[in-house]
Amino acid sequence: MYLNIQNRAIFVADSHYNEKNPEFLIFLKKLKNKEITTTQLFLMGDMFDFISGESKYFIKRNQKLIDIINELSKSMEVIYLEGNHDYNMQNLFPLVKVYQRENQPIIAKYKEKSISLAHGDIFTPWHYNLYCKIIRNHSLLVFLNLLDFNNYISKKIYFGLLGKNICSQMKNFKEFAIKRTNNYKTDIIIEGHFHQGKNLKQKNQLYINIPSLCCEKKYIILEQEFRGESL
Repeated sequence: MYLNIQNRAIFVADSHYNEKNPEFLIFLKKLKNKEITTTQLFLMGDMFDFISGESKYFIKRNQKLIDIINELSKSMEVIYLEGNHDYNMQNLFPLVKVYQRENQPIIAKYKEKSISLAHGDIFTPWHYNLYCKIIRNHSLLVFLNLLDFNNYISKKIYFGLLGKNICSQMKNFKEFAIKRTNNYKTDIIIEGHFHQGKNLKQKNQLYINIPSLCCEKKYIILEQEFRGESL
């Protein structure tokens, strides 16, 4: 069964929310205050710099955003495609449609067009797939949380991520986009993950890479066609 994408649906990706990157909180507050309006919100992954449903430290650190998302999900359809920085989250968002990596891409429709939606860290080598399976293992994460005395492990992760520069542009986006498009059969492909904020029309397919909210301060809105909107 297809997911139907509504007109004025909003797509936002890769905000990597932390104390240096406040854009996601600003965006959510604008939705809450109806400065930005939609009835359907797609969170395309890596919205938090890190969070999992097992990590008490990161849940507490991001509780304000969790609460706003849950409040929004009572009045609009919220779809969350887990990324490589945010996973095992269904218990945090009871009314949100959460799609884990192994269930991506999800297939949607807008009018007569078929659309594939994914965070983007799929169609990858076996060793990356194994890594993803290990780091998402619920029992392992619960065990690590028990070992996280004084939040030592969590703080190492947090400050390690805080120092990373995630904003850079590819020199060969066209070649990259063609390779990504070859993995899909739908008319339109929408991914985040790569932080490029560019599109490519290739034969009968359109590839859209959602801009990183923290890098470009932009999200995508669908109004007959897909267009960027500044935060």
